[in-house]
Amino acid sequence: MSISTRLINLRNLEGGYISISIENGYFTNSNNLTSNEEDCSGLTIIPGLVDLHTHLREPGFEDAETILTGSQTAAAGGFTAVSAMPNTDPIADTAGVVEQIYRLGQTHGICDVFPIGAITVGSRGEQLAEIRAMNTSAAQTRIFSDDGNCLSSAILMRRALEYVKSFDGVIAQHAQDPQLTVDSQVNEGVISSRLGLKGWPAVAEEAIIARDVLLAEHVKSRLHICHVSTAGSVEIIRWAKARGIQVTAEVTPHHLLLTEDLVENYDPLFKVNPPLRTQRDVEALRSALVDGTIDVIATDHAPHPIERKECEWANAAFGMLGLESALSVSFKAMVESKLIPLPKLIEKMSVRPAEIAGYKDHGSIEVGKPANFTLVNFEKNWVSRPRMSKSSNDPYLGMTLPVIVQATYLRGRKVYSRNG
Repeated sequence: MSISTRLINLRNLEGGYISISIENGYFTNSNNLTSNEEDCSGLTIIPGLVDLHTHLREPGFEDAETILTGSQTAAAGGFTAVSAMPNTDPIADTAGVVEQIYRLGQTHGICDVFPIGAITVGSRGEQLAEIRAMNTSAAQTRIFSDDGNCLSSAILMRRALEYVKSFDGVIAQHAQDPQLTVDSQVNEGVISSRLGLKGWPAVAEEAIIARDVLLAEHVKSRLHICHVSTAGSVEIIRWAKARGIQVTAEVTPHHLLLTEDLVENYDPLFKVNPPLRTQRDVEALRSALVDGTIDVIATDHAPHPIERKECEWANAAFGMLGLESALSVSFKAMVESKLIPLPKLIEKMSVRPAEIAGYKDHGSIEVGKPANFTLVNFEKNWVSRPRMSKSSNDPYLGMTLPVIVQATYLRGRKVYSRNG
């Protein structure tokens, strides 16, 4: 007997009212199923969100997050697919490690976990990792990054870009020149000088991006820029796209909303890599998202145990929680400010990231496709507090945010409900 569900009185992104039918985990156009019927009045259906930049911490740092708790956090934020960054312990630089991460995600079955493999062995930037073995593993890894570290070697970056061409892979760069950011703590400028903290110059990001887009053009391969944070970076990426270079870019919700002013009280909740920048940078990032220079919003969800954040600024870890609040913060920054319409925001958080990563089962609501979707109330607000993550380093703690994720479905199964 078919396992079927019919959801009625839903709104779509265009504001119309629809009903959808699900059978055995897939969207169907049949209205004749023996099904459970649910009234979804007041809710809007969107394709499940897709994150290209998530730190799940397992293996090795399970005191901060696990694949289980990270998956639960993702589902609570409306995500049906996340990309797990490789800076674990051991580093995800072999087929064995990426398969372990992938299979744990499948076992938990709350959201699809796609491992990102390290570019170099141990993410040390000295020799290429087992890129092809990771790609042909059960995880079928297609994106590679040394995130947390910049691949500063130009020759290794060139080789990596050349290597992934054979399977249409993507090299994702954490753009941070290590020589320009030794002991850097906050954005370089008036505030860093006043606080007596080592400044993090914008050029440290921009110089790496400029080099790498030229390398990508030279070898005709795919480059993705992680967490873009400066106006100068935007201009370089815009220039590269105008030349036809195969470059894509992401921005985080926090870089779309928060500025360096928040570090004035030395609160480590706002210590993040790359650092919070100026209002001018925020405005440039928003404009770049509008015109397509920046392709997607990615969370850079970075949980840390309490002792890594409730300490002196210099000793605190870089990073913020992001999965549960991403849709709300992005809506506040981009839709409430009337910069983009709601359908365009969902494209940036679901459709486009799925396209870049090749996650073919995500990013769409179509008959015959797996029923990976989220039900959202765009009319209600909530007060931010971490509910699912093992960690509590939430920069929006206590802030009233728009948009409530009511339920998330993975292959037709409800994996999260705000009502419990």
